[in-house]
Amino acid sequence: MTLLVVGASGYLGAQVCRQAVAAGRRVVGTYHANPVAPPGVRTHRLDVTDRAAVRALVAAVRPTAVVSTPYRYADWTVTADGAAHVAYAAAEAGARLVHLSSDALHGGRPEPYADDDVPTPVFAYGAAKAAAETAVRAIDPSAALVRTSLIIGDERSKQIRLCLDALAGRGSLFTDELRCPVDVADLAAAVLELAGGDHAGPLNVAGPEAVSRAELGLLVARRYGIDPAGLRTSTAAASGLTRPAEVRLDSSRAADLLGVRLRGVTELLAP
Repeated sequence: MTLLVVGASGYLGAQVCRQAVAAGRRVVGTYHANPVAPPGVRTHRLDVTDRAAVRALVAAVRPTAVVSTPYRYADWTVTADGAAHVAYAAAEAGARLVHLSSDALHGGRPEPYADDDVPTPVFAYGAAKAAAETAVRAIDPSAALVRTSLIIGDERSKQIRLCLDALAGRGSLFTDELRCPVDVADLAAAVLELAGGDHAGPLNVAGPEAVSRAELGLLVARRYGIDPAGLRTSTAAASGLTRPAEVRLDSSRAADLLGVRLRGVTELLAP
């Protein structure tokens, strides 16, 4: 298998590359600003908003499968249009596509979201992720769309860094924003398994435990032996931010379908 990872310099993309190389696959990765990639990965700079450039690269690489992770939080053209460009190029080349989506496309509710629940975005980033899914499904109905949550791991994880900053008094964590954190290694293994399979459509791939960001901070404190007394908390409601509050992903289908075990955040951040 020749695997093309769009976004190989990102936290998840790099982990997908590492696992693919370890499995003996030929791996090609793309980056936009940061050329760093794991050993064994041939890299190319790529602007996913340039449709012609995306098509040219995919045609040159001729991948068996494409893992598409492009996003920029405040940039619709990267998150939505870029995903569409990658999907078009992958379909044109006859490559299997695994598109990384997000729980941000849901509006939030007490009940868990099933794999195929219709997006109900309430803020711009969620709308961009929903638009990306719509485009990918229209272009390539056979693509796998991985809806995931907060990606955690070591200190390179943005979510872990946010918790460490809050524990040090730099910033605060919301008590009313719930998510289902997933380990970067578990998620990468799931993505690679899907790249070699035939699942089509959305699939929730997240951890089995829902925690608030503040609870995540306490688990990080326990994991790193930090006194949690300095943890600063607030609420999303009081902050005025328009973001979904409770977003629980039901990943039971992925747990049955895939060989990888999706571990809960309490286990992942055990001392």
